[in-house]
Amino acid sequence: MHSKGPAISVRNLSKSYTIGQNQSHHVTLTEHLLHRLRHPLRRAPQETFWALRDLNFDIGRGEVVGIIGRNGAGKSTLLKILSRITEPTIGEVRLYGRIGSLLEVGTGFHPELTGRENIYLNGQILGMRKKEIDRQFDAIVDFAGVEKFLDTPVKRYSSGMYVRLAFAVAAHLESEILVVDEVLAVGDQEFQRKCLGKMQNVATDGRTVLFVSHHVQSVRVLCNRAIYLESSRATYFDQVGPAIDRYLGSFSRQSAVMSDPASRTGSGECRFTRANCSRDTYESGQTKEICFEVRRFRPFFGRLHISCHIVDANGVTVLHCDSRMVGFTFDATEIFTGRLVLRSPWLKPGDYRVDLRLCCAGVLDRFENACTLHIVPILPYPAAGNDEATAGGVVFADFDFDDAPESDIPPAKSPPAGLLDDAAEAVPFSV
Repeated sequence: MHSKGPAISVRNLSKSYTIGQNQSHHVTLTEHLLHRLRHPLRRAPQETFWALRDLNFDIGRGEVVGIIGRNGAGKSTLLKILSRITEPTIGEVRLYGRIGSLLEVGTGFHPELTGRENIYLNGQILGMRKKEIDRQFDAIVDFAGVEKFLDTPVKRYSSGMYVRLAFAVAAHLESEILVVDEVLAVGDQEFQRKCLGKMQNVATDGRTVLFVSHHVQSVRVLCNRAIYLESSRATYFDQVGPAIDRYLGSFSRQSAVMSDPASRTGSGECRFTRANCSRDTYESGQTKEICFEVRRFRPFFGRLHISCHIVDANGVTVLHCDSRMVGFTFDATEIFTGRLVLRSPWLKPGDYRVDLRLCCAGVLDRFENACTLHIVPILPYPAAGNDEATAGGVVFADFDFDDAPESDIPPAKSPPAGLLDDAAEAVPFSV
């Protein structure tokens, strides 16, 4: 049950940015200054880009609302406006309560300060009073799991430690509204489970949670409603299932548009002009090949690498293959053809989206839904099993069970003192 009355009310919300188009590409500062001296009155043409258009919705107290959409749909812009980091161009936002936000990993952290000092610094930035931080300090440290490194400067923290501490501070702020952007992807699975559990507890306490994520399974588990943003507009706000269906369906609807290199994001010096699988269908255990062609459209010098994401029907990235990890880079020639060979793991039956990125320092081309891997429903195992035998996990494993002589089994470690005494008092049972 949610309390009556809204926690957030959005009316006619729009946000625009002015984009300058510099037609003269100057390599050096001297060239730029000479151009300005020769043409003092010439100004680069500008255009207006609408990041959000005409948003209207109310979010009730105690609701957990997911915000989903493709890259560039306006999700992060919306959260920045709700967090009062950015002002809207048109419309208004009314917040009924204090808001705590975690939009970027380590926002408000000072790298030279210790974890202890940053808890107080970040907490005060988020609006916590010192007495409140003192009261929550032990819970924050325990949740983050960084007690041993509490007096170490955070510049020496790993990205996982960084995000654990940042989330712990934001989650323990006693605010009525908690806003969380795509930060959970940085942590491991155990940390993600802790975060999801914490946000569920926050919602149970009657507070409101806004959760942005491309991981639709987390949205499905955590949220009771969802907003689907498409091309800067909120085209759907209601049940989670239909919102996710619209999001996943957008990839197939826009696949024809994405096939045009000029319509994709990226700096564009080089782009993918073709991508396909070597076969129409594969069995789980078969080697899979993804072929691609890259063309150079503007002068460019540098070694390129490719990042490939294999994404399942739930939006989960089950494989991430970066060509640098196997020492594969290539020059920006006029035309280059190559392929990615996947020998393992074994993919479960279903359709998988293949997203490709062409990179060199920055992203030159982002080719979403470049092609589809179709895995037929033939199990790669010699024996048949029921649905329970294959329900768990994201992929199939190449494994065996067999007999092992007792001599091959490592000796058991001695149990802790007192455990055998407790075991002697246990009630025996039979199977």
